[in-house]
Amino acid sequence: MNQREIWTRLSEMRDAAALMEIDKVTWDYNNTPAEKMEWESREQYLQSCPPGSQIVAGIGEEICGYIGFKPPTPLPSNQHVLELNIAIHPKYQRQGVGRVLMDALLKFAAEWGVRKLSLRVLGSNPGAIAFYKSCGFVEQGRLVEEFLINGTYVDDILMWRKV
Repeated sequence: MNQREIWTRLSEMRDAAALMEIDKVTWDYNNTPAEKMEWESREQYLQSCPPGSQIVAGIGEEICGYIGFKPPTPLPSNQHVLELNIAIHPKYQRQGVGRVLMDALLKFAAEWGVRKLSLRVLGSNPGAIAFYKSCGFVEQGRLVEEFLINGTYVDDILMWRKV
């Protein structure tokens, strides 16, 4: 897929259904300590992920992924940091959508005066770890055996990069 075909913009109210579906089909024990991610209602989703709290990527009229971001705490002294999460619809994975989203977030973050991006990734998800490393993230900490997933203890890796 040509990355120039992929567009990005801040999320809008009208994106809720598509983003809820991406969560439903993307998140599972391979990439999150929760069994699955299903929202009870559109209202619940919008309270947790209000418009403008994500960058969405699409091809044509279809939204194929997002990167969510928020400061880790409400403290003014912590507003230079954004925690992020990223999800790509399975039929668009490994086609450059994640890279386009990350580039868009880096651009927005620089414009907003953000200095640091951080994220958490399961130690059992080597594909995601490799992707984040290729985007300039490095490990800043590790919560050893933080989760028990399907009978296996899994580390929670904390990663970061400068904007």
